[in-house]
Amino acid sequence: MSRSILLLGATGLVGRECLRLLAARDDYDRIVVLARRRPEREPDSSRVEWHVVDFDRLTRYAAFFQVDQILCALGATMKQAGSRERFRAVDLLYPVTAAHLGLEKGARHFLLVSAMSANKHSPFFYSRMKGELEHQLKALPYKSLTIVRPSILLGQRDKARHLERAAAFISLAAPRRFRAVKATDVAAAVVSAAAADQRGVRMISSASLAGVLTGGNALQTSNAAVTVAG
Repeated sequence: MSRSILLLGATGLVGRECLRLLAARDDYDRIVVLARRRPEREPDSSRVEWHVVDFDRLTRYAAFFQVDQILCALGATMKQAGSRERFRAVDLLYPVTAAHLGLEKGARHFLLVSAMSANKHSPFFYSRMKGELEHQLKALPYKSLTIVRPSILLGQRDKARHLERAAAFISLAAPRRFRAVKATDVAAAVVSAAAADQRGVRMISSASLAGVLTGGNALQTSNAAVTVAG
């Protein structure tokens, strides 16, 4: 069965890998990418539509949201954003706006790359924004909602994040659920969940991400680490 998907955050660490995996599948006949810029190398696939947009005016591009699924891998650091207001825009307002536009255009499945620490009651701004985003998405009437909560990400970024690299090294001595995870494993989990397209709310923990496969229509994860509601 052919389907269409819209990807946000395709130039980021997880988003790049999501795009590569989606372009390699034969069950997606249309992959719409919205980004601030074009990459140096675009996927060699006629099924990928790359559109440069202004995320502060996302409603102008409502027509692009007429897809079956939306995958959001948007994210920033406070340093990248420059202020709490800009960070809130990227990590909360853009995804929520995208989710509403998707519903208006008939999308049935929203997939989000969140964070292990997401908690709308957290005293920490980053975790609180992630938690508020998850809370708002759960309130929307999507037939399917998948939220992946990775720990610190491992992978080759365009710009090095030295504190993140140090934290990832320290995490190796931590319990499994706190250890850093490969961005490729996170992408594999979310793309596999998109392919499975199961109804209800699906939460995928960081501990379940290592070694996730995308070869079939089922998500290969530990039952103890994945919860489904609805």
